[in-house]
Amino acid sequence: MLNLSEIFYSIQGESTYAGLPCIFIRLAGCNLRCKYCDTTYGYETSFSLEPGEILQEIQKYEPVKLVEITGGEPLLQEEVYTLFELLDKNNYKILLETNGSIKLEKVPHYVTKIVDVKCPGSGEENSFLLGNLKHISPRKDEIKFVILDRRDYDWAKDFIKKHNLQKYIILFSPVLEKLESQKLARWITEDKLPVRMQLQLHKLIWGKDRKGV
Repeated sequence: MLNLSEIFYSIQGESTYAGLPCIFIRLAGCNLRCKYCDTTYGYETSFSLEPGEILQEIQKYEPVKLVEITGGEPLLQEEVYTLFELLDKNNYKILLETNGSIKLEKVPHYVTKIVDVKCPGSGEENSFLLGNLKHISPRKDEIKFVILDRRDYDWAKDFIKKHNLQKYIILFSPVLEKLESQKLARWITEDKLPVRMQLQLHKLIWGKDRKGV
């Protein structure tokens, strides 16, 4: 049985998959408390389902086969691995959004990992497990930095250099209403960083406070 916050169908708003129709499975519970978290409602359980029941729920959105498992922090629930297997057997393309504080070694190779590295502005900058870098593929997985201010930007830039991540898929995202997107874009272009800047497309479309999108 998995504890969930919500299941919904929308446009993928982040990552290199932004703009594609996507099914979202938001598992409940998180071990971190980022200062700018925009999904605090995901801390609490709204309902619980078996993996097979989740599959039945998302099959109504076929032929869409892109699904993201997010949270909260989905890897806190051991049965998520059963869900991975079930989705793969049913030919779903699986994205996993995870905060980087849980070991990734058990995540199957067919899952695309989108891994947060928390910057100082989050208040959780010591949460990332450096050992997880061994389990992030530079070809298909993605590493995300949410940037609050110049200090976060410089910290992220140093992290990339220190750990030789220049050839990985790196995402920089500004904290909504805290850092102007033009500012972040200017910093990236001035430094010629090999990163992809992203905005939260779903919030640009539907507004910052709407759930289930």
